[in-house]
Amino acid sequence: MRKRPTVYDVAQAAGVSIATVSFAFRQPERVRASTRHKVLEAAHALSYVPSANARGLAHGRTGALGLYSFDMMTEAGKTDGRGPDGDDPGSFFGPDPSDLAFSDDADAEDFRVFPLYVNEVQRGFELECARRGQALLIGRGPGGAGAGAFDIASRVDGLAVFPGARSDEVIAQLSLRLPVVAFAVPPGDGELHRVRADNQAGSAALTEHLVTEHGITDIAFVGALEMPDYVGRFDGMRRTLERLGLRAPAQVLDPTALVDDHPFAVVRALAAVGRLPRALVCASDQHAIELLELLASLGVDVPGRVAVTGFDGVVAGRLCSPPLTTVRQPMEAMGRLAVDILVESLSTDEGTPLDRTLPIRMIVRGSCGCTPA
Repeated sequence: MRKRPTVYDVAQAAGVSIATVSFAFRQPERVRASTRHKVLEAAHALSYVPSANARGLAHGRTGALGLYSFDMMTEAGKTDGRGPDGDDPGSFFGPDPSDLAFSDDADAEDFRVFPLYVNEVQRGFELECARRGQALLIGRGPGGAGAGAFDIASRVDGLAVFPGARSDEVIAQLSLRLPVVAFAVPPGDGELHRVRADNQAGSAALTEHLVTEHGITDIAFVGALEMPDYVGRFDGMRRTLERLGLRAPAQVLDPTALVDDHPFAVVRALAAVGRLPRALVCASDQHAIELLELLASLGVDVPGRVAVTGFDGVVAGRLCSPPLTTVRQPMEAMGRLAVDILVESLSTDEGTPLDRTLPIRMIVRGSCGCTPA
C-alpha cells in the first residue's frame, strides 16, 4: 500500500497550519474562501482525504460503511426529479425515498419513479449492513463536486458509490484512501472495486426474444448513452442483431436523457409520419414507462404497432399498461455484495481490486406482444 498523505503534508503544500486544514474541511465557514481554495487544491494534488483517525476514534475504525450517490439531488415533494420550474437539479433516479414515505398525501406518490434502481440497491446495502451490525452513513451530491463524498469518506471505513457525470476523478481519489466499491462501471485500472449487472447479456436476451419469438427485425434503441450501463445495453442489442444476420443501427434512434425537458423528440417526429420501427429497446425502465405513456397519447398501439422493452426490472414496470417486458437486475444482491467486498477489504491489508458481474433475468410481459402465463 502506498503511503497515505497526511494533514501535515497538506498544510505544508498549502502554506497554512494544520488547524487551518482541519477547519477547511470541518468548519469551512471559519476559513477565508481564498485560503480554503488553497487547502482544497493542495489536498486534491496529494489525493488526500481527511481521516477518521484524526478524530481519535478507537483503533482508527468508525464501525460504519458509507453509501454515496453522485448526481442524485432531489427536492421534497418533487416526484419527477425536477426542480420547481421543471429544471433538472441533476437527478437520474427520482425522489428521495424519505420524501415519499412520509408524504401526507398518498395520492401524490408516483410509483413510476419509486422505488427505482438506486433505491433497491440501497435497500440491499442497508439490509446487509444491518445483518453484520455495521452502521451506515448515506449521502448524495453533484458529480463534479467531491466535498460531500470526501466528508462521508472521512467518517466511514469503506464506501460504495453510485457514479455520476464527472465523478470519475473524485472516485479514483477516494479509492486511494479507503476501500471503494462503484456500481455499474466498466472494467478499469486502479484501486476501485466494481459491481455491475450483465448489461450486454440482458439486452441480447431481449433482442433475440423480439426476433425469434415475434419475428421482429426492425429494432431501434431509445435513450441517451449517458451511463456505462446504457452503452453496454446498446452494444448488446447491436451485437445480437449482427449475430442474427440483421442490420444493426450505428447509433441510438432517440437520444432522450433520463431527465429531459423535451423527451422523445425523434419518436414523436417518426410517429407523426408513420415511420416508427417495429420495436423499441429502451435504455431503462424509466425510459420505457414514459415512452409507453407518450405512445398511448399519440394513439400508437403497443404492442400491435410497436413493441417496447425496458431494462432494470423496477416495480412500476408491472403496473403500467401494457405491463413492461424487461430485464431484472439483481439489485438487492448488488447492494449486499458491495458490503461483502468492503468488509473483506477491511480485513486484509492488501488485495487485488474485485470486479463482479452478476447475472440478469428476462421478464416477459405484454409490451412485447407476449401473454405471460
